[in-house]
Amino acid sequence: MADNNKLAERLKQQREQKELDIAQLSKQSGLSTEQIKKLEEGSLAPSLAPLIKIARGLGVRLGTLLDDDPGLSPAVVRGEESEKVVRFSGNSKAARESELDFTSLASEKKDRHMEPFIISVKYSDSVDRCLSSHEGEEFIYVLEGDIEIDYGKHKYSLSKSDSIYYDSIVPHNVHAMGRDAKILAVVYTPF
Repeated sequence: MADNNKLAERLKQQREQKELDIAQLSKQSGLSTEQIKKLEEGSLAPSLAPLIKIARGLGVRLGTLLDDDPGLSPAVVRGEESEKVVRFSGNSKAARESELDFTSLASEKKDRHMEPFIISVKYSDSVDRCLSSHEGEEFIYVLEGDIEIDYGKHKYSLSKSDSIYYDSIVPHNVHAMGRDAKILAVVYTPF
């Protein structure tokens, strides 16, 4: 879980800066105290929806938790140079491994409202896919492989060069079909 240590540190640091205990953050975010404890310990690979809820509960932008840097300049990432990878569990209820590897494309941009990522989506034959929702919008463009998006009561299959733009408040799940996939995703969460 070393990949989640920086995220775990940021979560705890932000909570303590706001002078909140875990129970208060639980109430403000709508997440259980146990889930917040595990995220702060780095023993649980997070999914995006709970992180957005924690950010809202703390009154900070998602980027503050993920990778905020104080730079005021535009963010330039050349090719695969970005070493800032955040690993998410996807939406498995008890995931301890990453199903989604997010490479930030804007970690150097301060006060951003969009979160652009290249995401490696690992294939899993699991049929236990939980849908999650959060405020905002998402845009996904498939770079490699095939993905399926469960969106409310509908399913959308996308292949290389296909894209989708949707409201994140509708319960959804993104997963690879048949083999690993790679996508460009831009997540907008209102502050």
